[in-house]
Amino acid sequence: MGSTRQDAWNHDEDLLLAEVVLRHIREGGTQLAAFEEVGKKLSRTSAACGFRWNSLIRKKYDAAIAIAKKQRKQMMKEKSLKPHSTSNSVQQSHTTQNYQEEIRVMNRTGVDTGLSMDDVIDYLQSIRSTEQNAHMIQGENERLKEELLKLEKENEVLNHKLQKLQNDYEHVYEDYKIMLNFMERARKMAVTDEDEQDSQVKFQMDCNGNLEKVEK
Repeated sequence: MGSTRQDAWNHDEDLLLAEVVLRHIREGGTQLAAFEEVGKKLSRTSAACGFRWNSLIRKKYDAAIAIAKKQRKQMMKEKSLKPHSTSNSVQQSHTTQNYQEEIRVMNRTGVDTGLSMDDVIDYLQSIRSTEQNAHMIQGENERLKEELLKLEKENEVLNHKLQKLQNDYEHVYEDYKIMLNFMERARKMAVTDEDEQDSQVKFQMDCNGNLEKVEK
């Protein structure tokens, strides 16, 4: 088994991936089978092909995918009405080759010149829808930017208020500690004065056996 490639994808490989996936969609196959087919041709894993398609290539071919699904529906309808024959197989082969050429033209110019008018209208409508979505997303992005700027300003005002409250709290706390210090000193001075007054008082017993205060 050959080694798996890890190099970057080029334009031709992207085009091959798109052609094979669209062919599988048109013929009623699965995308997984398309990824496996491309992986074998390019010596890449089917997972790498699937990631490349879903992350980058698919969005470039929205209109082509819609057309492929429409052609698949038409082919299934024709198969249900007509028996299989060699001429049908040849016609299908020619249809596949023509479709691949149409994809190449669309990839170069962005316009499918070999499709019906309805297909062209569908393609243009998809472009218009994409542009409208992009305009809506841009408008929503601008609105979110304005809202973010408003929130940042409100946050700045709240931060200033919080800083002021913290400063006020620190000043009040310092005043509170100073007041407690004064109260403690006053309490100690009051106790000292009472002790000094008590030390200057003397009691003695009178002739009747009662205590009386006598100044020293």
